[in-house]
Amino acid sequence: MIATLVYVDVMPGYVEAFKKITLYNHENSRREPGNIRFDLLQSNEDPTKFVLFEVYADEKAAAEHKKTPHYLRWRDEVASYMASPRRALPTTPLAFD
Repeated sequence: MIATLVYVDVMPGYVEAFKKITLYNHENSRREPGNIRFDLLQSNEDPTKFVLFEVYADEKAAAEHKKTPHYLRWRDEVASYMASPRRALPTTPLAFD
């Protein structure tokens, strides 16, 4: 199993647009074979800061996610919304429910 935390800083005027396209990506990602979890989290302290928590069965499923039309649409659309480049932290779940 592989889990990735993706940190995204969005420019203030694009928060709602970012949430809309990311929820679209979330809904479609959850339908992918090998997807175990796909969460969208927004900071309580700074509403322009988000974390995506993505869990896939294995590296292959995570790599296939990046080829899907919904991911490619998300990636291209959010590029202009970001205050800084997104940061990904690949992890291995040790205790997961």
